[in-house]
Amino acid sequence: MASSGGYRARMEHAVSLRSLQEDDAEAVAALVRRAFAAQSVATDPPASALRLTAADVRAHLAAGGGGSVAFMAGSVAASAMWSEQQGGLYVARLAVDPAWRRHGLARALLRAAEAAARSRLLPRLHLGTRLVLADNRALFESCGFVEIARHAHPGYAEPTWAEFEKPVGPDAS
Repeated sequence: MASSGGYRARMEHAVSLRSLQEDDAEAVAALVRRAFAAQSVATDPPASALRLTAADVRAHLAAGGGGSVAFMAGSVAASAMWSEQQGGLYVARLAVDPAWRRHGLARALLRAAEAAARSRLLPRLHLGTRLVLADNRALFESCGFVEIARHAHPGYAEPTWAEFEKPVGPDAS
């Protein structure tokens, strides 16, 4: 039986994850800008992630935030940043290089965030995504997240983004 090209690509390149470190700041900032610039649909207002700098990543870490970086073929292929907020672990700036999408990297990073929440004894993950990004919303729902609220960016009358959460404590299903 012949395998699909996507399957072969997954077999040829193993993913390696590790904690986000200060030395990753330049590569992660560039990755986030590249990934958000290549979204499937334009967002209004434009994503603030397009302005993320290495200094922002370093400041996130200095403030006690964390994250994870995924490597494929020796390069930074995906990353996520997180911090404790509102009684849970807030996942931000989940980004996958367009060349490495559909290889399970976003799911691997969400599992890493879940492990980080459990290690900190936090009961839930939460995150936000734009309403127009149906593929992102579908990914989060398939990973066990539930939409809990819709919000509008400042100056917008209608909701522009949705807030999602996933329980991760010992009683989580």
